[in-house]
Amino acid sequence: MMKVEEELAGFSAEKDTMLTIGVFDGVHLGHKYLLSQLKEHARQQNLLSGVVTFRQHPLEVLPSPTGLAFLTDLPTRTGLLKAEGIDAIVTLSFTTELAQLGAGEFISLLQKYLRMRALLVGPDFTLGRNQETDCNALHKLGRDMNFDVIVVPHIVLDGAVVSSTAIRQALAKGNMERVLNLTGRPFSLHGRVATGAGREIGFPTANIEIDPRQALPTDGVYVTRAYINGQAYKSVTNIGQRPTFGRNKRTIEVHILDYGSELYGCELKIDVIKRLRPEKQFDSPDQLKKQIAEDIKLSRAILDC
Repeated sequence: MMKVEEELAGFSAEKDTMLTIGVFDGVHLGHKYLLSQLKEHARQQNLLSGVVTFRQHPLEVLPSPTGLAFLTDLPTRTGLLKAEGIDAIVTLSFTTELAQLGAGEFISLLQKYLRMRALLVGPDFTLGRNQETDCNALHKLGRDMNFDVIVVPHIVLDGAVVSSTAIRQALAKGNMERVLNLTGRPFSLHGRVATGAGREIGFPTANIEIDPRQALPTDGVYVTRAYINGQAYKSVTNIGQRPTFGRNKRTIEVHILDYGSELYGCELKIDVIKRLRPEKQFDSPDQLKKQIAEDIKLSRAILDC
């Protein structure tokens, strides 16, 4: 039995389903609209709504000229999907074996194990080996295999389609306001606190260890909110290489305002609110210290609004 079949066999559908399929990286406003349509169409047809998603992005498995950093890791992504009120979240391993399945072969597995009666997708959806089946071909496959196909339009915001690609482009510019508009929530990062820095200039920081595949905003100083045991704190975060102290590996260093306890080894989450300025090299630690004090003052004013 193939791995995908083994994984699907672990799910038990209580009744027939309407499914959508995708990575749903970022769970942005376009995804949310598609999911709302899935729930509504499933309700109208007395079907369960279900999302089939993948542990790995296909570009992690398939030959690709460039790696693709993820916007949300799997636990975050599945949590966001569940928050949309979907009846079932089915998570599959994206393997080379799965990538070689034809669209009809994959659909037959969904019908067998998930009792799929309908498939709801976006207009640029493709399925099967070498993305062989687009929406037009999917309609024909639906007629041949006895399942309905519903195609919902993209969401357009400020003249551009809401997409994971658009979010990555906004991150690359440090445009956190644009990211917020595309996702409906602040961009978040989380990880375990490793060694910190900044004590030598009076601004101790917590260095967050994150997955190297995580997409990051461009280097700079950001207004952030830090969450410790569910409590929110104002904070300022530097993403970059600390050039004043010599070029180092890229780090995420969070200075939490009005907090003095030790955080080493703790889990820390931050919401990235706004980019204050690019990272720059100062002529001396004293100049950097003066600038950080200004960054903190401005961050307080922004977060108090």
